[in-house]
Amino acid sequence: MTGRRHNGEGSIYPYKNGYAAYVWVTKPNGKRGRKYVYGKERDEVHEKWVKLHRQAANGPVATRTPTFATFAPYWLEEIVKPNLAPSTYAAYEVACRLYILPGLGKKKLSPPTSEVQTWINKVGRTCQCCEQEKDARRPKEKQRCCGIGQCCGERLSSNSLAHLRRTLRTMLSQAEAEDLITRNVARHLKLPTVRVRRRKAWETDDARKFLESARADDDPFYAAYVLVLVLGLRKGEMLGTTDDVIDWDGWDKPCSKHSEPFCVACVTEYEVSIQVKAQIQRVGKQLLHRETKTPTSDAGLPLPPICAVALRQRHLDIERDREEAGPLWHGIQLLFTTRFGTPIEPRNFNRYWDRRCAKAGVPRITVRDARRTCGSLLADLDVHPRVAMQILRHARFSVTMEIYTAVSSKKTRDALKRLGESLG
Repeated sequence: MTGRRHNGEGSIYPYKNGYAAYVWVTKPNGKRGRKYVYGKERDEVHEKWVKLHRQAANGPVATRTPTFATFAPYWLEEIVKPNLAPSTYAAYEVACRLYILPGLGKKKLSPPTSEVQTWINKVGRTCQCCEQEKDARRPKEKQRCCGIGQCCGERLSSNSLAHLRRTLRTMLSQAEAEDLITRNVARHLKLPTVRVRRRKAWETDDARKFLESARADDDPFYAAYVLVLVLGLRKGEMLGTTDDVIDWDGWDKPCSKHSEPFCVACVTEYEVSIQVKAQIQRVGKQLLHRETKTPTSDAGLPLPPICAVALRQRHLDIERDREEAGPLWHGIQLLFTTRFGTPIEPRNFNRYWDRRCAKAGVPRITVRDARRTCGSLLADLDVHPRVAMQILRHARFSVTMEIYTAVSSKKTRDALKRLGESLG
């Protein structure tokens, strides 16, 4: 093709070893400016030029695309931190600092999909202990792998890679919303399929043995175990429960049989409910007492007698701890505290839970699995899934049904036995 310009191509001109073109566009800040495109052949530049004209007609167009290194700090501080949960900000910040910025920091926000795919594949194949020099930063007497020339093969799991892609996709979605880019390349990244780990759950006998062991040993966390197993409270919600969320309606009145107030023997005569409002959450170096996970989590639940009795005893234990601590008592209005009235560290509660599992002689499960146990027990009792959804305070019905599909092995055996009998 000759170098002569065609009609309407006045802004296409020779440039260095090829051609360049520009279009006057409206920038995201409302001002007008030139947007340039480049290429080695005139036809190539002409196609880019026509495409740029269409983009300019549809809305604002950024004349300069920022790099990941300049956009990520803004996104974290101005978009994520003020609007999302602190734990979400901490997770996104770690993903940016350790992986995205070291690998993509100098690149613009619109790299080719193949380039980003190659980067995330490399992250998944690379030993992160060697890459981040974790062992090399330890004192020489404590170095055990890459510090002494032995690779430990610490690679990211499939879940971690999925979180990395999710962080990148969310960041680029914000850039796309601000008209800084026209295409989110992270939407097209391919990763290995994440296999969901099968969660464990107790059967009714295991849960009963666990609670009986805690009650027999006068475990100070007996009421906490009851709330997790019977009501399905999350660990953070249970640790964040305060005195004022429990409605002891009528407990100050004498019972009909013993004529005494706060009668535990006649607990069924009283109406007791709990309002889930807050949670304890560890985020970095801070222990936060904040709102619950979702608005659906803020729900009032009636307390069965076993919960009411356990919480009433917990009130008596708090009064005893307050008297023993004296001036050292911190006065935090939480139901579950240390003997000096300070909040319980969530990881420490995990340790108390594991010790109780060992003492009770039941299979070890996590506190999160205990919440799943509550759902499984409700399924075994033929409680309607919609009712279980209200008890567990799930935001989506599909989450409840996922638990309901994991029925206990005993119920499975009974079903197969009935099927065999029906087939003769």
